[in-house]
Amino acid sequence: MSVAEILGLSASAVAAGLINAVAGGGTLLTFPTLLFFGTPPVVANATSTVALLIGTIGSVFGYRRHIHTVKPWMRRFLPVSIIGGLIGSVLLTKTSDTVFSKLIPFLILFATSLFLVQGFFRRKVHFEASLDLPPAQSRVIGTIVFQLGVAIYGGYFGAGIGILMLASLGVIGLHNIHEMNTLKTVLGSAINLVAAAWFIFAGLIHWPKAAVMTGGALIGYYLGSHFSQQIPQKHVRFIITGIGFVLSVVAFYKEFFS
Repeated sequence: MSVAEILGLSASAVAAGLINAVAGGGTLLTFPTLLFFGTPPVVANATSTVALLIGTIGSVFGYRRHIHTVKPWMRRFLPVSIIGGLIGSVLLTKTSDTVFSKLIPFLILFATSLFLVQGFFRRKVHFEASLDLPPAQSRVIGTIVFQLGVAIYGGYFGAGIGILMLASLGVIGLHNIHEMNTLKTVLGSAINLVAAAWFIFAGLIHWPKAAVMTGGALIGYYLGSHFSQQIPQKHVRFIITGIGFVLSVVAFYKEFFS
């Protein structure tokens, strides 16, 4: 790797770690940066997942005091999260770079759109909570099925799964945002851990790039955990949404019009 590539990958990982600690969506920076430096699409996606994994799992530690409360829900959602994450990661390894390249613009646009409308999802969560309805069995089953779909998408690409999970947890009547974030973080970590394990087994990781980005991500997570309260989240969301839409436009142009 050149000095420029090391600096570019490190900077994107620091920014991704910081963004994930504050608002989520760091994959929208690390994945395109890997592509920019010539990493094949499937390898770039797998390497990005592994590079951000330590920080993702480490974020569970911040919610440790709420884990006992959400254990009953973990028992319901963790199995399908693991299964779905494995299915999604296996699907990625079965996808050629040519096919995945054509999907990239749509995946980035979908993840960016989720990031843009997360305020709506949060308002929906608070509205559902204000109704204080008991979680009907049909809604719980529907949410478990939905979580399986989220996990498959998470294992395949991953950006935006936290937003989807918060929305579905609100539908079944959960209303404590700290407990919801705990459950979302545990489930998301499980999905990413299973996906990363499969990517490593499949030999898809570019280890020198993963090592550089892991170091950067840890710095970003550390900075984010200490200064997140001082950074207006709406400003972070605005910046990342803008970057995401620009990246999706560039990806569409390169794939279909260049």
